Amino acid sequence: MIATIARVKPSVVVVGTYQKTASPPFVMRGTGFVIGNGNLVATNSHVLPEEAGPDAPVLVIQARGSDGSAQLRPARLLNRDPDHDLAVLRIDGPPLPALQLRDSDSVREGQLVGFTGFPIGGALGFSPVTHRGMVASITPIKLPGGTARQLNEKAIRQIKRGTFDIFQLDATAYPGNSGSPVFDIDSGEVIGVINMVFIKGSKESALSQPSGISYAIPANYLKRLVSEFTSSDIER
Repeated sequence: MIATIARVKPSVVVVGTYQKTASPPFVMRGTGFVIGNGNLVATNSHVLPEEAGPDAPVLVIQARGSDGSAQLRPARLLNRDPDHDLAVLRIDGPPLPALQLRDSDSVREGQLVGFTGFPIGGALGFSPVTHRGMVASITPIKLPGGTARQLNEKAIRQIKRGTFDIFQLDATAYPGNSGSPVFDIDSGEVIGVINMVFIKGSKESALSQPSGISYAIPANYLKRLVSEFTSSDIER
């Protein structure tokens, strides 16, 4: 796994906003990772800011240059999938090392995985951290509510959209890990995307104290999102 982590880390970036007049000017919102031609970044949809307009913070990513120095790059939204809480950004500048997406239908329970991101936001510094675990379960995102009380507005919307399977992991992710790539420990291929808000709000809505269980959106939903735009969209 040592070699795999060394391959994955250069592709993992901080997703945040930059506003020159703010203090601090850069604010981290989550983790992302480079895919495709090296100018695309995948992350969670909920990580992106809702503000728009000339006075709104600029969407940026923070990556490590070849010399190890941190660099901010402007980013723009290419496509998003709120139903699966995924988004793809395009970044300016030279291509960064990209990760490959695996067919997530091939994932099996018990498969060993790792995920790399920026836990606890900037509190631990913007240095990527890797956790190791396994796919403990492949389970529907929303189980039927046992009582009418559990069928809140969010649950009803999810039922209308239809359920889908997600990966439950036996490793703990933290705030800031949202958008982290979940990868096979041997190949480094991405099988899923860590989600700390969207899934936990559905799976654990019946719990008074949500667990430390981590969840991930399967990578095939990300592959589908990427396939919806053309090369001309990427190059603009």
